[in-house]
Amino acid sequence: MNPTFASLRFHNYRLWFASALVSNVGTWMQRVAQDWLVLTVLSANSGVAVGIVTALQFAPVLALSAWAGVLADRVDRRKLLMATQAGLGVLALGLGALVLSGHAQLWHVYVFATLLGCVSAVDGPVRQTFVAELVPQDKLSNAVGLNSASFNAARLIGPGVAGLMIAWVGTGWVFMINGVTFGATILALVVMKVDQLRRLPSTTRARGQIREGMRYVRGRSDIVVIMVVVGVVSTFGLNFQLTSAMMARTVFGKGAGEYGILGSVLAIGSLSGALLAARRERPRVRLVVGAAFAFGIASGVMALMPTYASYAIASIPVGLASLTMMTAANSAIQMSTAPAVRGRVMALYMMVFLGATPIGSPIVGWIGEQFGARWSIGIGSITALLVAGGAALWTRRHWNLQVQYQVMHRPHVQVRHGDDEIEDAVIDAGVRDASGAVTAA
Repeated sequence: MNPTFASLRFHNYRLWFASALVSNVGTWMQRVAQDWLVLTVLSANSGVAVGIVTALQFAPVLALSAWAGVLADRVDRRKLLMATQAGLGVLALGLGALVLSGHAQLWHVYVFATLLGCVSAVDGPVRQTFVAELVPQDKLSNAVGLNSASFNAARLIGPGVAGLMIAWVGTGWVFMINGVTFGATILALVVMKVDQLRRLPSTTRARGQIREGMRYVRGRSDIVVIMVVVGVVSTFGLNFQLTSAMMARTVFGKGAGEYGILGSVLAIGSLSGALLAARRERPRVRLVVGAAFAFGIASGVMALMPTYASYAIASIPVGLASLTMMTAANSAIQMSTAPAVRGRVMALYMMVFLGATPIGSPIVGWIGEQFGARWSIGIGSITALLVAGGAALWTRRHWNLQVQYQVMHRPHVQVRHGDDEIEDAVIDAGVRDASGAVTAA
């Protein structure tokens, strides 16, 4: 089998991959429908209102993820996922029924977004760690990459379908369809071969387990660097639902269908990044930093595009860079973390990755309203470049990187890290510096 799809050899992972694809299509449909409902029906093109909804949906991650990580380390992950998926489905059906009845108001969406965030906060850490029970350790990076591929293949399909559905039958039915799609994941979890699961160690109940996870992260400078970079980029740059809605509506004068298409085009780059990630055996910190820098450049170019078509095309490299950063960060942390604390570490990562959104979304929405939609993207570009540059300088200074050059048939570079890990690289056209960038030989 092609190494890109190596994890699909395993029965339980195939079930998970297929069901997640169905569920993710529904999730992307709901995201588009929710933002469009708030922006065009329940408010007067208010970017702040969309930002508040997004913030409320992700705010519970800050409050609950640490506890959810402990739960993910303690309980049967498969059964916990059944419960969270059922909860997400019920909430989608409830919001759909409210919209179809004609009684939906903005505060209703705020409440449902908050409840959805509470369930998602519990679902996130266990979903991340459950993948390790489906495939052998040496295929974990591949499985994480394929999960991202599934998510972004759904992003190709979901927004476009949502735009068409909104135009044909309205947002309410989009929520109802999403509620039904969670049944696919629950069914897959039920029919999995339990005896083939690779159970991770479970942690017994004890005091101070959240603090233990935090101490573990503090002692790992590589994880801290990843979290800082991803946190900053996520706060100001990964607000595509909000920024695309504002650009489509206020800059290009487009409707729901064109807004949905923007999400699908962005996913072309994201899917490409996910498939490339699935081929990497062990992503490293420098890939996270380099991808964040590439994201800053690509998103800055996208913000300047003069037409709807050029903006859509420019979103492809943005999707590629952002997905490369996210997948590399996820894989690097999971593969280097002790199984006994993996749930708590991933919960802290989810707090940084998703919890940054409640802070960033209202700010980005306000910037878009005050200075124009293009600046809502520009702020993400600027902050990504700053944090990537800062991370590269910090790692060079604190990890005692030593670069040695040897003249062979081609330039040969040996990079020795402070922990005595050695990496050899042969580069055709140049040499690679400590931050991972290629410079002229």
